[in-house]
Amino acid sequence: MFEYALASQSTPESAALLDRVRDAGRAEARAAAQRLAAVGELLVLRCRDSGERPDWAADAWEAVAAQVGAALSCSVARAHGYLRYAMALRERLPQVGKAFAAGDIDYRAFQTIVFRTDLITDPDVLAKVDARVAVLVSRRPSLTRAGLAAAVDRVVARADCDALRRAAKAVEDRYVDLVADSSGMAWMEGRLFAPVGQALDRRLDELAGSVCDADPRTQRQRRADALAALAAGAARLVCGCGADRCPMAGEPAPASNVVIHVVADQGAVEGSGSNPGILPGVEGLIPAELIADLARSARLVPVSAPNGAPEPGYRPSAKLAEFVRCRDLTCRAPGCERPAVQCDLDHTIPYADGGATHPSNLKCLCRLHHLLKTFWSWHDEQLPDGTVIWRLPDGHTYITTPGSALLFPSLCAPTGDPPTSAATTDRCAEPTAMMPLRARTRAQDRATRIAAERRHNRQTRRATQGALPPPAPPDEDEPPPF
Repeated sequence: MFEYALASQSTPESAALLDRVRDAGRAEARAAAQRLAAVGELLVLRCRDSGERPDWAADAWEAVAAQVGAALSCSVARAHGYLRYAMALRERLPQVGKAFAAGDIDYRAFQTIVFRTDLITDPDVLAKVDARVAVLVSRRPSLTRAGLAAAVDRVVARADCDALRRAAKAVEDRYVDLVADSSGMAWMEGRLFAPVGQALDRRLDELAGSVCDADPRTQRQRRADALAALAAGAARLVCGCGADRCPMAGEPAPASNVVIHVVADQGAVEGSGSNPGILPGVEGLIPAELIADLARSARLVPVSAPNGAPEPGYRPSAKLAEFVRCRDLTCRAPGCERPAVQCDLDHTIPYADGGATHPSNLKCLCRLHHLLKTFWSWHDEQLPDGTVIWRLPDGHTYITTPGSALLFPSLCAPTGDPPTSAATTDRCAEPTAMMPLRARTRAQDRATRIAAERRHNRQTRRATQGALPPPAPPDEDEPPPF
């Protein structure tokens, strides 16, 4: 049964392929380091040219993160991560950064090292840890991510025991996560106090039992639907038996303040179509059959394009606002996926400059990108079909289309050219255009967070081990054991 074992021996072709794999991996790591280096230089350049504006709600960090997100077609949140690691590469870990730039470690390893050393505040201690970890990764390049984290922790513990990232207590690890998938469903997991979990379990059973025996759902399905009933503030489940006089029917469930917007076409709502729907802000689509089920107990609001006449005031009517949000689905800035229901409605041509309250001049912008447009020279142009052309301060141009363009093209039909005025105004010079200010700067927030975690570490250490730091390994030149 082992007669073909020798067929896997190395050949010149396989050796060449492995060389390609290794070289590509190192090139990928070098490219990631170059990307971070460029991001760091961009932030320094922006602060030099425009000022850091540390007390602005949309400071220089936010402005650069938004530009990086647009350039990389990623979210602003991910771009914030790039900035954080870029500044660590530039200012905190230069020796480890050299190994990263050479391709000796990859991006994930660099992320791990940055996180495990983030609580070190003394520059001299940080320099020693940086040099020590750089030696460590050069001697043990094949460490797993967990092994690397453990190794860096040993280095940090010897140099500054209050900077060690300690495992949080179980009570601090409680959470509930909901992750949507492409089927229109969502995976839920969490960690709760035991009494809370027991109470929730019993309440789901109670709600699952509030329907008649003819309900076609299984017990497991009714428990899942009971969670939705809890979220809606309902006292019972809506029975699925379909009978006009269900024996379990009672008073209507109480109204809820929770509103979930689902966009779907008429056929899917009626159960006769196959076009999926969209839940703004959630990846994936909602199957048509699930849309029909949801429609039975949902409030249905038809969405149609308003007539071509502009509205008289600054604030759009509820009907116009609903149309714009359903057309756009998300923030219209490049790379941003914040749901439209969490966005401002922005006049592309400002209302004070003669811009009309009209669907061809309105779009959804999250608060950050709204501020960037007003104060950081992001220029936009909107076409009658909802397409937005962005011209950023770096000279690059980006084009975004409404989120409904693929599934609901009728919402993107041109709505005509709105009347405009030839007057122009420098919005940044208006006394009414004021940037919201931070209660604390970004640097102050970071310093407060680090100080709080270091204080917690110190208190925990003194309560469990005394005030003495852990003993150092006998040989300072050797990496710590694993």
